[in-house]
Amino acid sequence: MDLYLGIDFGTSGARAVAIDEKASIQAEVRYPFEDLPLAMMPNYWQQALLALLEQIPQGLRREIKAIAINGTSSTVLLVDAAGKPIDAPLLYNDARGSSVLNDLKSVAPPNHTVLSATSSLSKLIWMQQLPSFSQARYFLHQADWLGFLLHGYLGISDYHNALKLGYDVEELKYPQWMEKLQIPIQLPRILPPGTPVAELRCEIADNFGFRRDCLVCTGTTDSIAAFLASGAKLPGEAVTSLGSTLVVKLLSRTRIEDARYGIYSHRLGKLWLTGGASNTGGAVLQQFFSNSELVSLSHKIDASQTSGLDYYPLLKAGDRFPINDPHLPPRLEPRPENPVEFLHGLLESIARIETKGYELLQKMGAGKLTRVYTAGGGAANDTWTAIRERYLKVPVMPSKYTEAAYGTALLAMGKVGRETGTRECDECGKCEECGR
Repeated sequence: MDLYLGIDFGTSGARAVAIDEKASIQAEVRYPFEDLPLAMMPNYWQQALLALLEQIPQGLRREIKAIAINGTSSTVLLVDAAGKPIDAPLLYNDARGSSVLNDLKSVAPPNHTVLSATSSLSKLIWMQQLPSFSQARYFLHQADWLGFLLHGYLGISDYHNALKLGYDVEELKYPQWMEKLQIPIQLPRILPPGTPVAELRCEIADNFGFRRDCLVCTGTTDSIAAFLASGAKLPGEAVTSLGSTLVVKLLSRTRIEDARYGIYSHRLGKLWLTGGASNTGGAVLQQFFSNSELVSLSHKIDASQTSGLDYYPLLKAGDRFPINDPHLPPRLEPRPENPVEFLHGLLESIARIETKGYELLQKMGAGKLTRVYTAGGGAANDTWTAIRERYLKVPVMPSKYTEAAYGTALLAMGKVGRETGTRECDECGKCEECGR
């Protein structure tokens, strides 16, 4: 029996899912994250990656034919020629790139995806001023570096992660305008998501009992992996990821890019996965409530009624979508004494932000929203689902599979859905996108 392993590095933890050739789950393991200083994170990611491999039941490891990894979008780091991080990584929501946006605007096309304080490219330009930059040889995304730990090849990425680095996902090349930036280190070589890179490192295969010919593939981002797992496949269908943050993705026949609103489109076969990511979400809820309180208090909310509270829930100043403003202040007042009323206002306010996001995508040219699947921890909150359905005015349902790791496992198998026109390699070795 051949198995395929998908590994998800999200904002709150790492997960792995092994599936068989019928896409049925055979194993599922987790590794929760601790709150650590940035400089310690790469070592911690490596520890988490190896711990996940070890948690896969020993009898299944020898059956795993391919592995793919997803990471948080625009979480990046610099490494030396041996792949060792030379400084702390910058996480997905790090807005230090805001200080270089004016320089970037003088080079990049108007309203390009990279013109965001949190884009990979703005982070790279900001990193060039670090004293440690002279030691850097490669600029990698989180998923790229984790893949390197498994296959041993540096400087390889996928066009989902590379979108916010400036890579042209229509022409499948770095655009000519990027040459004006005179970036002094190696940019990643870009391959389609799910492309085999190399066999698993011998020492890892032998130490953990994997087969020597197990392939490690290029990955994707965590939100795209969640989309792939959801079951959404038709234009007009969308996936909202309600994890620590809020990510919306709408399947469209039209590509939409507009940095003014934090909108970007990922290539997904013949269609486009258009959307954006907001810094609001579950992390704000957990600032005020424990998981058990979220469950118990949600049951006391009448989802058919409006709360009358108008918040913009953020942990700190700055959002990316549908308002792209690194200085946008959180709005969490007035706070009622009754915690049920407060939670009602928070859930409803996040639902309004989600709705504004989908309305903006449709206004910019995406197709009509017909259905929303939900991934992430928020998918389990029935009260929140009812509130969101009231605002969105379309059916809202849980994703078929809620773990992004499942979508990444489908990617490792080379099967992410014929209906979307996405790549689906078979035994004859033909692939619409990569020509294998």
